Amino acid sequence: MFRLLFVTPRIAPNTGNAIRTAAATGAELHLVEPLGFDLSEPKLRRAGLDYHDLASVTVHPSLPAAWDALAPARVVAFTAHATTPFADVDYRAGDVLMFGPEPDGLDEATLADAHVTAQVRIPMLAGRRSLNLSNAAAIAVYEAWRQHGYAGAV
Repeated sequence: MFRLLFVTPRIAPNTGNAIRTAAATGAELHLVEPLGFDLSEPKLRRAGLDYHDLASVTVHPSLPAAWDALAPARVVAFTAHATTPFADVDYRAGDVLMFGPEPDGLDEATLADAHVTAQVRIPMLAGRRSLNLSNAAAIAVYEAWRQHGYAGAV
């Protein structure tokens, strides 16, 4: 399956929604500290509702620790600065779909990291800054899953 990687997420409800997406799709959710919230926050629990026990969520103390745990894998970084549309990638099982923190996204140093194998964007109308983090992650994981025929879905 696919792996979502949130680098230093800051908004609890976005991560709660991503937990729900992970549970619904079978994707793994990986979070890189520091987090902008406590995982026991009520807003996070409310957004994830009762999906926490159905989702695979791993917290890494740093990005290098996440790389160690996720390697070897292709890492597709989602950024508004890329030119390649996200749907133009042939996703493979085990791919890491990486997203940056709200509201700024992935910084240049992270995007330049040797682990990043592709940079993609989700198309939007001109003049729009970005999508909500959990919405963007859902769009990405569902496209990757769609390319694999929604394996395991009922």
